[in-house]
Amino acid sequence: MNPEERIKALIHIIEKHNHSYYVLNSPDISDYEYDMLYKELEELELSHPDKKLSHSPTQRVGSIVKGFDTEPHSQRMYSLDNSYNKEDLYEWVSRLKKVIGEVPIEYTCELKYDGASISLTYENGQLTKALTRGDGTQGDNVTANIRTIKSIPLTLKGDYPSFFEIRGEVVLPFENFKKLNDLRVSNGEEPFRNPRNTASGSLKIQDPSIVSQRGLDCLLYQLAGNFPHVKTQSEFLEKAASWGFKVPNTAKKCGSIEEVLEFISFYDTARHELPYETDGVVVKVNSLEFQAELGYTAKSPRWAMAYKFKADSVESEVESIDYQVGRTGAITPVANLSPVLLAGTVVKRASLHNADQIEKLDIRIGDTVFVEKGGEIIPKITGVNFSKRPLNALSLKYITHCPKCNSPLHRVAGDAKHFCLNERDCPPQIIGKICHFISRKALDIDGLGEETVSLLYENKLIQSYADLYTLNPILLIQLDRMAQKSVDNMLNGIEASKQIPFEKVLFGLGIRFVGETVAKKLARSFGSISALRDADYESLIAVDEIGEVIAKSVLAFFEDSYNNELVNRLVSYGLQMELSSEFKLQGHKLSGLNFVISGVFETYSRPELKELIELNGGKVVGSLSSKTSYLLAGDQMGPSKKAKAISLDIPLISVEDFLKMIS
Repeated sequence: MNPEERIKALIHIIEKHNHSYYVLNSPDISDYEYDMLYKELEELELSHPDKKLSHSPTQRVGSIVKGFDTEPHSQRMYSLDNSYNKEDLYEWVSRLKKVIGEVPIEYTCELKYDGASISLTYENGQLTKALTRGDGTQGDNVTANIRTIKSIPLTLKGDYPSFFEIRGEVVLPFENFKKLNDLRVSNGEEPFRNPRNTASGSLKIQDPSIVSQRGLDCLLYQLAGNFPHVKTQSEFLEKAASWGFKVPNTAKKCGSIEEVLEFISFYDTARHELPYETDGVVVKVNSLEFQAELGYTAKSPRWAMAYKFKADSVESEVESIDYQVGRTGAITPVANLSPVLLAGTVVKRASLHNADQIEKLDIRIGDTVFVEKGGEIIPKITGVNFSKRPLNALSLKYITHCPKCNSPLHRVAGDAKHFCLNERDCPPQIIGKICHFISRKALDIDGLGEETVSLLYENKLIQSYADLYTLNPILLIQLDRMAQKSVDNMLNGIEASKQIPFEKVLFGLGIRFVGETVAKKLARSFGSISALRDADYESLIAVDEIGEVIAKSVLAFFEDSYNNELVNRLVSYGLQMELSSEFKLQGHKLSGLNFVISGVFETYSRPELKELIELNGGKVVGSLSSKTSYLLAGDQMGPSKKAKAISLDIPLISVEDFLKMIS
């Protein structure tokens, strides 16, 4: 056997043993035998460097990387809706049946592992890219670090697709977490707080050799995209395992919601015996056809629900209460607590939300309170241990003036929060508006963060987001903590933001109640900032899903001379204040028509069809009703959906029929 053939054979043998050890937890040779094979491969590659292959086990650990590029996900990584009791699950099932009809639904139950979400791309069986979840639309490219995780195959086996993305969770097993902390303690270093944060933080280390020593693992749970030959989620899990991925063997297919609840009940206790951190159960509709019919909301898939296990609760003492001011002027009271360990992190603060919440819980300084983490992330106070209340504890009086600018606070009837209306001179509001403007979902300006914005504001270099475009590099370099490279990165990021699309600029303006989705709808309906500025109340509420509150907020924003001055300055600086022609409303041919999209399509993806409908003035809805104008039907459409459309006398049209309508 020549060196090239032996190298290929050794790669195949070693990866087979890696799969047995790291994926199947069933080693089939001794460590010594494995080391001898690995050493032989290393020596052959050293002697014949031209024969070295990129997917060789010796190439898992690469060289140090300088930062991580942010790249878009080809398909969005959604978050999941949460439920905390069986009533939530029954309500979810009711919503499912409104869309797909009264048909039997199978579910898959999978444990919700607590780590860092990752999206892996494979081309022709080779791992080519790994992106973190990021904000769901884009993430950091951490391929070099992901390659070090031995349970992630560099090369696949079996009947895998030629190109696909697969999502999973990078986790740190308890055993490896303990070993890692034992080593840190013996080296005189602080131990890590919890496996979840350690796993997530490890992916951002710039030296893959350090990551390779962390003992990370990866559990796969979802394909991204359409795969005609895979019909169900449970079938996907089997397929993924056959391709070489590590798929948890705890997943179960359930025929009813009662079976789902049995699974949840079992693992609410049994999870404590598992080798990984878990915080709940993900329940998915098993049929991928039904998943396609159910689709997504703006934030999450309709076909999945995360049932969260009850959070751990601890006691802590309220030492004081601060009042934070948000960018909209909203006041949020925050309790400062005696430090307490909760779910692996030290908790010192917890939001009290508003005056009503303080009154409802009757919280006082010196009280011992019950604290837990909402969704295992955000600390919240759930109650007071009145048996430990100090005798001299006084009822709290909510503040009447802004803690930052001393302006009187206002509270509108029906609104839970108090507001500071001094938006022009209240520092947290000014800084908050600028931070919103530069955020990833808005202008996405590299080289700027909240700390830098505060520094610029405190040194009177900026008073609004428009001032960013007139910053003087000579003045910037004189500031503390601002080196030449930092200044260059900031100014380059500001200049690059002039190419950010109009709908993101509109979102960045910070008009109250105008979130990402609303900004996109307004941008597509009016096409430019000048047209939106000239819009009246009637034309605003005529836009799909724009109601009275949003319309009045938009009108109020443009009636303010200060806001108009800011917008005019942004226009003069060259920001994108008009929608790209390819995204403009192309006409009103579908105005007033509601469409339901169902099935699988060859020439267009469902998002593309949705885009075409909306660009022509139509609306896409999630379920059939008497108000549905057309059912745009693809292959593999559910029979119940078709039967319901016929019973409601809703016309079924093909893609070809639809294209004729808008041609």
